[in-house]
Amino acid sequence: MENTSTIYEKIGGDAVVGKLCDRFYALMDTTPQFSELRAMHPESLQGSRDKLYMFLSGWFGGPDLFVEKFGHPRLRARHMPFTIGTQERDQWVACMVLAMGDVGIEEDIRKVLLNNFFNTADFMRNKEG
Repeated sequence: MENTSTIYEKIGGDAVVGKLCDRFYALMDTTPQFSELRAMHPESLQGSRDKLYMFLSGWFGGPDLFVEKFGHPRLRARHMPFTIGTQERDQWVACMVLAMGDVGIEEDIRKVLLNNFFNTADFMRNKEG
């Protein structure tokens, strides 16, 4: 896989992006340490899962599914209705770290993604603390 150029290809493409999103929302839904994060979501997580899947597909260098369906992600604007502080940011990132490990993403790629995920999640914060 050394000749692949995108994260999407390196992690295994569509199948792994789907598994990552499934695992992320399963962890969020069942792990008490993510209860505040879970409370920000609707009862059914399917729509949120599908949007994350479409977004990550393009963000990882695969098909730009989110943009094709919804236009520019405008992540900060789309997340403004939700109160996001350091606790919510940290829960989101911790949940994603667990999900990446559970689906078998290689450690060197996880480190790169962790940095990117943290920076993006930190940019979503809209409250102090």
